[in-house]
Amino acid sequence: MALHKGLIMLKRVFTPNKCCTRLFGNGTNTLYQSGPPHAKFFPVCDGVMLLPGTFKNKVAFITGGGTGLGKAMTTTLSSLGAECVIASRSLDVLQKTADEISQQTGNKVHAIRCNVRDPASVEAAVDQLVKDVGLPDVVINNAAGNFISPSEKLSPNAWKTITEIVLNGNAYVTLDIGKRLIKAEKGAAFLSITTIYAESGSGFVVPSAAAKSGVEKLCTSLAAEWSRYGMRFNVIQPGPIKTKGAFSRLDPAGVFEKKILDRVAVGRLGTPGEIANLAAYLCSDYASWVSGAIIRMDGGEYVSMAGEFNDLKQVTKEQWDMMEAMIRNTKGS
Repeated sequence: MALHKGLIMLKRVFTPNKCCTRLFGNGTNTLYQSGPPHAKFFPVCDGVMLLPGTFKNKVAFITGGGTGLGKAMTTTLSSLGAECVIASRSLDVLQKTADEISQQTGNKVHAIRCNVRDPASVEAAVDQLVKDVGLPDVVINNAAGNFISPSEKLSPNAWKTITEIVLNGNAYVTLDIGKRLIKAEKGAAFLSITTIYAESGSGFVVPSAAAKSGVEKLCTSLAAEWSRYGMRFNVIQPGPIKTKGAFSRLDPAGVFEKKILDRVAVGRLGTPGEIANLAAYLCSDYASWVSGAIIRMDGGEYVSMAGEFNDLKQVTKEQWDMMEAMIRNTKGS
């Protein structure tokens, strides 16, 4: 009887909950009020952490800088003294963001139209960058594109669109600026933003997984080759961070947010400001000995999903006592 009762209890623990309640709206702010109790031990602390003036007299070029993580990283770098140049296809959005950040930080932010899929557009954007402020000291490749889809439904154009933005775009920007830096005998810090599934792969976002994995190999390869020219290359793999751009394409109905929250070990989503602080550190002189690093920042999501027995955290003390008794009564091997 006890054995039967114990098995029923375990079945309840490991049976997926079919009801997935929406926890968040579609805004850009991250909300945590419905997170697990232990999330209180991991409060958000995303104010600018580096010293004022850390990037004084330095130029930062950020692709995808108009919204989301790009906007957050630009705001942080600008507040630390950098003269920032943000680039993307939508000049209207860029200019609005540039004006907003300039007013907030007191430092000039420039906006340049750039389609990273087009080498000619990248070249023109970098020409404008050099003309306006000079060669950059910091380059952040943040432009991205992604959507969810069964792989059997992917068209060649869908594959091409994502890989051109993510992998080719990163390469075009990096190679164009890198060659100019070599010629000018000037060093710089490069940073690329990928994702935790660049390492593991993931179904339903196959073009993105393949492209971002390629970005990481591009960065680690150049970290080895171009260090002789004074360049560093690092990567951040963000976990789930609620921004309008990401969640509108990857969870348009908002049905997976609770499941995402449940598998993040610290019990909450990340914030753009937290990523921005890490990005600022990696691009600063404080990190001059950091190159070729791929840093996962995901609240423990990756390791939480990876461990085969991690779901045992759902077992209560009473259930553990019952299982221990069952195991002790097991005969033989």
